[in-house]
Amino acid sequence: MSAETLAQPVRRRPLGGDLVERLGPLGVVAAVVAGLLALAALLAPLLAPYDPTVGSIVQRYQVPSAEHLLGTDQSGRDLLSRLLYGARTSLAGAAVVVLLAGAGGTALALVATWFGGRVDAFVGRVLDLLFAFPNLLLAILVVAVFGTGLGQVTVALALAYVPYTARVLRSVALRERRLAYVQSAELQGLSGMAVSGRHLLPNIAPQILTGAAINFGYAMIDLAALSFLGLGVQPPTADWGLMVSQGKDSLLQGYPQQSLLAGTCIVVAVAAFSVIGERLGGRRAGGRA
Repeated sequence: MSAETLAQPVRRRPLGGDLVERLGPLGVVAAVVAGLLALAALLAPLLAPYDPTVGSIVQRYQVPSAEHLLGTDQSGRDLLSRLLYGARTSLAGAAVVVLLAGAGGTALALVATWFGGRVDAFVGRVLDLLFAFPNLLLAILVVAVFGTGLGQVTVALALAYVPYTARVLRSVALRERRLAYVQSAELQGLSGMAVSGRHLLPNIAPQILTGAAINFGYAMIDLAALSFLGLGVQPPTADWGLMVSQGKDSLLQGYPQQSLLAGTCIVVAVAAFSVIGERLGGRRAGGRA
């Protein structure tokens, strides 16, 4: 390798260049919507007019009014307050799934890429084993062993999402591994961990972020489904998926507000994060197949 190659600066790839340009008008709208949902969740204690877990039987099924802007549910609890607090559990749960899956998938991808050979083959077998379990089935198995709750299902879903992240990041990292800037860093005496952390990781960061945005929407759907089944968030905690479940009986009685409002929030949030992910780079950047 020539002296010029050794002297050249380590390659750095921008995290997305002009972010607004990459997102486009639709992506910007989606980002604004996602930001507003996150802000509403963060400020829920200040914005919510009532305690989301406290109701009154005499105020059940109230229509929207100045006192209750979106009405009340079957227990007399304010729906606006429950939607705001429900955003906290719905968004936070999905964020934990994405963070854990991203960290685990990225680590496996870098280890498999750097060491190759038997290590790469072993990692591949582990990923194949995880692929054999559907996300919801794995979560149900974990709940059956450890009991219901948001913590149990988020860990189970994170484990199920690891192979989706690792598979795509491994292919991207392998391509980077063969480039001159990595070989230059090796010849300078840097360890494999140092090269991966300082050089490979920054250059696959755009794929990590894009995959996280896409997987966020999938995680919200899976968590809402588990809460709907009674395996995730438990009453009286506010959660969008749980609200859809609790509102199904009211729906049959002619009071569709709870299920419709919570379902709409889920659809809007999932659509916003999916658009952001697709605009940043599409499924090839680490999202679920």
